[in-house]
Amino acid sequence: MRRRTTPFRTGIMCAVLIAVVFVGVQLTAVTGRDSPDSKNYISYALSLSGESRTSATAHAIDYVCADQAERPPTWIPWSGNGRPTETPRECVRRLTASAAYWTRQGNTSGMTGPFLNSRFMAIYEARPGYPLLLVPFIAAFGLVWGIWLAGVTVAVAGSLCVLAALRTSGATRPAALTGQALYLTLPTGATAMRPMADGLTMACTAGVVLGCALTLNGKRRAGTALVVGGLLSAFLARYSQALLLAAVLTGAFAGLAWYRKRHSRPTRPALGLFALCGVLTIVMQTTTHVLGWPTGQDSAQDLLTHHYRRPDVASPWTHFIERELTFWPAWLQHQLTHPELLIALALAAWALVRRPAVLGLLASATALSGLLNQAGHPNLAIMNDYRLIVLVWFLPILVIPLLTAARGHGAGRLREDGSADSVGAGGVGPPPFTGSAAPRECGAAERRRARSAVPLSVTERPLGGSTQKPARGTTRRLHDPASEDHSSMP
Repeated sequence: MRRRTTPFRTGIMCAVLIAVVFVGVQLTAVTGRDSPDSKNYISYALSLSGESRTSATAHAIDYVCADQAERPPTWIPWSGNGRPTETPRECVRRLTASAAYWTRQGNTSGMTGPFLNSRFMAIYEARPGYPLLLVPFIAAFGLVWGIWLAGVTVAVAGSLCVLAALRTSGATRPAALTGQALYLTLPTGATAMRPMADGLTMACTAGVVLGCALTLNGKRRAGTALVVGGLLSAFLARYSQALLLAAVLTGAFAGLAWYRKRHSRPTRPALGLFALCGVLTIVMQTTTHVLGWPTGQDSAQDLLTHHYRRPDVASPWTHFIERELTFWPAWLQHQLTHPELLIALALAAWALVRRPAVLGLLASATALSGLLNQAGHPNLAIMNDYRLIVLVWFLPILVIPLLTAARGHGAGRLREDGSADSVGAGGVGPPPFTGSAAPRECGAAERRRARSAVPLSVTERPLGGSTQKPARGTTRRLHDPASEDHSSMP
């Protein structure tokens, strides 16, 4: 007997299909995605694998020089780094000589290779998360395929967290699948595939968003575990970005708790997340201070002294603000000539107006942390690169899919304490599902009853708490809240 395909099973197959297509496209460009920072992470991972510092440095140089000679197909968006300006042999010779020079200058210890002075390399010594992720992949599959598979893993994991966050928030399956596809096709997917810590940071961020959505939806244990695990993992990958994300979420949940209290709505989940993110912010900041990791002032000096190659600036923040005033007009001009991000943000703003929801608040907070991260690095030399501001793309990724949902159904609602609740800016709950307005995704039993066309007398309870009976004579498409699982995935 042939098994009937359920909507849940269809959703699973669609999510797998999207991931398979993404992996197939990435197979056309296994290499060619390195950045100037890649050799730092790779040498760190090789040192963790047990190689000597000299061997790890040499293998990292060989990898990045061979990688620079290959470029992904131009039809893969946001994946190319430009044509190489030197041959692999010239690249190896240059980087080997540079490592020998900085070794003579005193950079003789650490997990990363001596690619620059010790003060600059301390930035990467404080980011063990991505190298730790690479270790098992490199051990099992070798350097080239291990790095590629690690990129695929974090990219697909991040997309699945986005899909689950949308479903948890009440989005329809097509909307959630749209969010997954957007994550993999926009610069988030291309950035995740690059051999840097940004892909792991984005996957952790997506996990934090999912955890917040679960907590607000009443699943506090699973949600809390995801928030804590995601922020701490992101802290090990890029602690500055994790700190910004935790701090912004703390402010966002404080505002949400105030809004809910003002409108006589449940505030416990929002207050719990406010306290959780606030405590994690303090813990991460304290840990950074205790371990002596580089601070914001060190980052400013890095920018102003060209990676500490010149003496420190006496008043760094004055010059830093001048750099900010120069950077943002140039950045905006670049965005106007390459308006992909501006168009995506405009669509996201439109979606927020049409579908106000707490998911929009989470997406906006995440995007703001990405904007603050870029503000901390006003470097004109990397203005064309999305990786520092990549979390801004979470706003269109999480919000635009809500436009695909019919009004009043799957529009990003979050349920608290077992009751459906539209928690957007408007604060208007969805209408009761009665008669022909019942959702399409009803249970099998309800569909069998509906085909019999026997009138039923059903009482629905809308958000306000009053009861409302369906109009007489309506054919029943009975809506049972238990039969519509907004939190199922995908």
